[in-house]
Amino acid sequence: MPLTTPIRPYDWGSRTALPELLGVEPTGAPQAELWAGAHPAAPSTVDGTPLNVLIERDPAGMLGERSVERFGPELPYLLKILAIERPLSLQVHPTAEQARAGFADEEARRIPLDDFTRTYKDPYHKPEMVCALTEFHGLCGFRDPKETADLLEGLGVAELRSWVETLRSEPAGQALRSVLTQMLDESSRPIVEAVEPSLTSVYAGIARAYPGDPGVLAALLLNHVELRPGEALFLDAGVPHCYLSGLAIEVMANSDNVLRCGLTGKHVDVPELMRVVNFVPSAPHRVEPTADFQYRPGVDEFALIRHDLTDDPHELHGGLPQTLLCLEGEAHVTTDRTLTLTRGEAAFVPAAVPAAGLTGSGVLYRVVPAIS
Repeated sequence: MPLTTPIRPYDWGSRTALPELLGVEPTGAPQAELWAGAHPAAPSTVDGTPLNVLIERDPAGMLGERSVERFGPELPYLLKILAIERPLSLQVHPTAEQARAGFADEEARRIPLDDFTRTYKDPYHKPEMVCALTEFHGLCGFRDPKETADLLEGLGVAELRSWVETLRSEPAGQALRSVLTQMLDESSRPIVEAVEPSLTSVYAGIARAYPGDPGVLAALLLNHVELRPGEALFLDAGVPHCYLSGLAIEVMANSDNVLRCGLTGKHVDVPELMRVVNFVPSAPHRVEPTADFQYRPGVDEFALIRHDLTDDPHELHGGLPQTLLCLEGEAHVTTDRTLTLTRGEAAFVPAAVPAAGLTGSGVLYRVVPAIS
C-alpha cells in the first residue's frame, strides 16, 4: 500500500531539508517531521483513506494475529523523519503505567484531546530511537553531577555557586532533583540572563534560540551526544532529552505523549515532568546495528532495518505489519505486483501479505514489530 505521508510544520523544523529529500520545492515554512504511520493525530493515507481507519476495518489482516495479541488492534510503532533547524523542547516520556494513569485522569477531567494544556494524548508509553542521516546533535540523560559542577563552575557566574556546591556534596539523585527544581522555577530567569553570555558550543546555540528560557539552565545538566550518519540513540521512559540539529529517522511506540519543561512554545508541565523524570545519571544509550544493519534497542514495538538494495532480492516474510521508507534511489517491492518507491516515498505491507521481495539501487529503511 503506497502511503501519502503528512508533514508536521513545527517551528523548530528546517525549511529546506525535507523538500530536498523529497525533491519538491520548499514552501518557505518550517517542515519539521514526516510521519509514516497510523497515529490519529496525523495518519498516513492510502488513496485518501487514513491508515488507522484501514486497520480498524481489518486489524487481523493489516497487523497479524501476533501483533494484535501483543499490542491490541493498533499499529504499535510510528516512523518519522526529523529535520531539525533549531532545538526541540527539553522533554521526557512516561512509562506505560504512568501514561495509562495520566490519560485516564485527563479523560476523567474532560480535558479535550486538542486542548493546549492537555499532557497525555493517549494511554501508551513512547520509547523511541533516532538514527542519524546527517551529523546529528542532541542532549540525552543526566551527566554525572560532579562533572556538571565543574562545567558550571567554569562559566564563572556567581549565581551558580550554590548549585555547584549541591551537585558536589549531595547524593546524585537528590542533587539533580534539587538543582533541576530550582532551575525550572520562574525565579531563575535572571540567572539565565547572567549565564547566557558565558555559554559556548551547543549550549550557546540553545540560548540564542530560546533567550531567557529556564530550559537553557536545565540543558546544562545533560550529556551532549553527537551521532554520525548511521549511528543510533535510544531514549527510554524518564530519560530527559533534547534534539538540537540534524536530519534523522525516528521510530517510536505509537504515542504522542511528551512532557516538556522548556525550550518550546508548546504546553509546559513542570510538575508532571518532575514526577516522571528519572533522576539517575546515565550515559547516552547508543544502539549498535547488527552485521545486517538491524537496529534493535530491546523493545517489542519496533526494530529498524536498513536495506542497501541491489538486483538480488531481500525477502520480507509476512505475518507482521511492515512500513517501508525509501531514502535513496529506487526500491521495488514485489508481491503479486511491483510497487516502485523513489526518494522520500513510503509504503505499508499488511501482515496478510505472505512474502515480498525488495530490489533496487537505493537505500530503504524498514520498520517491523520486534516480536517473534
